[in-house]
Amino acid sequence: MKKLFILISLFISVPLFAQQRDSRVREYLPPARIVWQQESQLIQGADHLLLPGNGQSDLANRSICRLTSTDRQHPAILFDFGKELQGGLQIVTGMPTSHEPIAIRVRFGESASEAMCEIDGVNGATNDHAMRDFTICLPWLGVMEVGNSGFRFVRIDLLDDSAELHLKEVRAISTFRDIPYKGSFRCNDERLNKIWQTGAYTVHLNMQEYLWDGIKRDRLVWVGDLHPEVMTVNTVFGYNEVVPKSLDLIRDITPLPGWMNGMCSYSIWWLLIQRDWYYYQGDLAYLKEQRDYLTGLLRLLISKVGEDGVEKLDGGGRFLDWPSSENPVAIDAGLQALMLQAMKAGGELCKVLGEDTLATECEAVKSRMTKAASKVIKPFLKSGVAPDAPGSKQAASLLALAGLMKPEEADQKYLAVNGGHGFSTFYGYYMLRAMAAAGNYQGAIDVIRQYWGAMIDLGATTFWEDFNLDWLPGASRIDEPVPAGKKDVHGDYGAYCYKGFRHSLCHGWASGPTSWLSEYVLGVQVVEPGCRVVRITPHLGDLEWVEGTFPTPYGVITIRHEKGADGKVRSRIDAPSEVKVLR
Repeated sequence: MKKLFILISLFISVPLFAQQRDSRVREYLPPARIVWQQESQLIQGADHLLLPGNGQSDLANRSICRLTSTDRQHPAILFDFGKELQGGLQIVTGMPTSHEPIAIRVRFGESASEAMCEIDGVNGATNDHAMRDFTICLPWLGVMEVGNSGFRFVRIDLLDDSAELHLKEVRAISTFRDIPYKGSFRCNDERLNKIWQTGAYTVHLNMQEYLWDGIKRDRLVWVGDLHPEVMTVNTVFGYNEVVPKSLDLIRDITPLPGWMNGMCSYSIWWLLIQRDWYYYQGDLAYLKEQRDYLTGLLRLLISKVGEDGVEKLDGGGRFLDWPSSENPVAIDAGLQALMLQAMKAGGELCKVLGEDTLATECEAVKSRMTKAASKVIKPFLKSGVAPDAPGSKQAASLLALAGLMKPEEADQKYLAVNGGHGFSTFYGYYMLRAMAAAGNYQGAIDVIRQYWGAMIDLGATTFWEDFNLDWLPGASRIDEPVPAGKKDVHGDYGAYCYKGFRHSLCHGWASGPTSWLSEYVLGVQVVEPGCRVVRITPHLGDLEWVEGTFPTPYGVITIRHEKGADGKVRSRIDAPSEVKVLR
């Protein structure tokens, strides 16, 4: 007895610490609608599942949906939860006559057709990264929680023969960071408003414990993907610890001279993110923590530039984005431009860190690469590849942003040709920025409406890993079973690593219009680190008015621009006292 008392005392006196506490919250959502039923005559009370629930089984056994199978007929239901979610499913059961566990099949889908498909090795559907098609047993009068993936649709099939399943509730479990949207954007065009909000929501869903590329696939920290995502975080949420946490993770698992994610360009993107994060957030202490890795990476990059000023990146994939991956002259031109941007950003950061010698070396390499630009630009210009062919607009945008091609030339010869054809969800952000550098704000606004708006027209509530306007003719919406004679825009398209249903329909790198609209239409550009100085220059194009907010480390800037009858734009700006506003 004495020994037992001592053990209990020790247990009570020793504090127990969690190894990690989840930074996310959980919300429960009932289905928004029932899309489809199989053997509907064997289903009673399905509408009860659309009611709000409480997650608690009870003895009343009211408001129950009953699914009854025979030895040949097995009912099934397809639920739509109304929007893309990250999380799983909570199922609350009732009291059928039999107390035996009942087997069901659960299929998650980002589209209705994905939730209805089979994993057949051909259509792209997989259980990679997250289980999307599996069998479980439900208890009698209990609660079961399953799944951890990105989804909007769920199909449930009753598998057992001659069985009765009582469902009290089928609720989505949504896991996300409960953070405010400090940034905002509104104008007289509701299509643009919805696009801005959809991009913000896409990134919000990917702000899990780390900043992921996609919530279905790959659920990983891909550094190239992070740059558009971080710019959206800066624009919408302001500072959030998920960004430095993710940058530090990829740094720590990639000792030099390794390339992040196995790609040389992605290590460059890490450097460019560090520069932009510092400018928007002004966190000098965090930047100083990167000194050793950052300076080591710069020296590695410098070693990959020949005496002739041409980059010679080797090891790791020479990669811009997937659509450009079969256009080698575009990749060469793009990597030369990315390397030049790395030297510019590296020089700026080295000056802040007091690494003056390395800053001078970055400037010298930048000068050498600029003089050698024609060696990679000429093959690109003379390649004969169409201006809207995969890779053309990617390379042109990087060349323009690096100052290696006049933005007006890049816009006229490539970016503005054939509208959103040749755009990609990842590099579309840089294409829009290059169009802005050329002064073609209206053209960029039109492309946003055309390209990103088309995904919304097809039922998207988040933006996709890839999209091509050529997919549109005959395409079905993603929120309905595919009608006869229509193309399945999810299952029938895609390439490279995202063929068919493997294609992610919530990918953070596609959020570019959100930060672009705030930067160029609302007009907020950061001039000095920490937003101590910002320039607000609106470009309304055909819009009548625009208003919104922009987060800074000192608080939110509130802005409204209105176009008068004379065509002049009049602005009202309210900024924190610590922020100097230039116009």
